[in-house]
Amino acid sequence: MDVGEKFPEFVLADENGDMLDSKNLQNIRYVLYFYPKDGTEGCTREAQDFTALYTKFMLRNIPVFGVSKNTPASHRKFKDHNNLKVKLLSDPEHILMEKVGAYGVKISYGKEVQGTIRSTYIVGKDGIIEAFWNNVKVSGHAAKVLEKAISLNKK
Repeated sequence: MDVGEKFPEFVLADENGDMLDSKNLQNIRYVLYFYPKDGTEGCTREAQDFTALYTKFMLRNIPVFGVSKNTPASHRKFKDHNNLKVKLLSDPEHILMEKVGAYGVKISYGKEVQGTIRSTYIVGKDGIIEAFWNNVKVSGHAAKVLEKAISLNKK
């Protein structure tokens, strides 16, 4: 999926087991970032970076959601252990991930493997993808997403 395309509708459980229906996000710009696994170094840094900028996103009414195939219980432990503010959504069958291209063949440690492809989307108030990053490098990424979200808010 890419900029200008309609983001698929979804219903996913958060870290509390509550269901988030994308229909409830209509008329709200939001960020969805897809990451491989709770508790790993890169995924922890990415979640902490989005948490550090959480207030700046929320001042603009732009919620941030992390998505992985981990269970809600795993998300709860990961969130509590790292004092994360972002909502974490569970896609255990990687259905949404596959629909948006955030799951598939990737290179990991020089080997071709099947798994989560670190990706981020800004979805506009109309449900259309406004910005997209694929094969994300964690360092500085959350700040780039915030910068882009701010520029979109000015339109």
